[in-house]
Amino acid sequence: MDWLDFDTGNCSVQRTLDVIGDRWSALVLREIFNGVRRFDQIKEHTGISDSVLSDRLRKLQANGVVAAREYQDPGARKRKEYRLTEAGLDLQPVMISMLRWGDKYRADPTGPSLLATHRDCGAPVHAAIICDDGHPVAQRDVRAEPGPGARRRERET
Repeated sequence: MDWLDFDTGNCSVQRTLDVIGDRWSALVLREIFNGVRRFDQIKEHTGISDSVLSDRLRKLQANGVVAAREYQDPGARKRKEYRLTEAGLDLQPVMISMLRWGDKYRADPTGPSLLATHRDCGAPVHAAIICDDGHPVAQRDVRAEPGPGARRRERET
């Protein structure tokens, strides 16, 4: 397959980045994955402004990544907390991959600030590439080929 023969306007990577590809969206997801689900807590922990946080949460909701649920502390008004949907949970390997890449190439000299571990045994977790038949696949053994949504690129002559 010659990748340059295909139009990239229908690319799933691009469509994913349209939803989660900016810094703040990724950091909001990091917070929710780590159990920080309330607007004020996300804002305080990340330093994000109200307007940017509201925008990112609306975008994540509109794209089915998070769902808002109402809660009410005693004596306070109703507020929303944000939970991952199935689509949001499916981003966990992406987040783990970014974490592990950062641990390897960008960590503080004293080491990583967050360790993702298996709740049952305590071992570090990592994302792996596995084919649909269950075989582990080395990065260099992944092949790209046109899928059913591939469109040939119109070449100027």
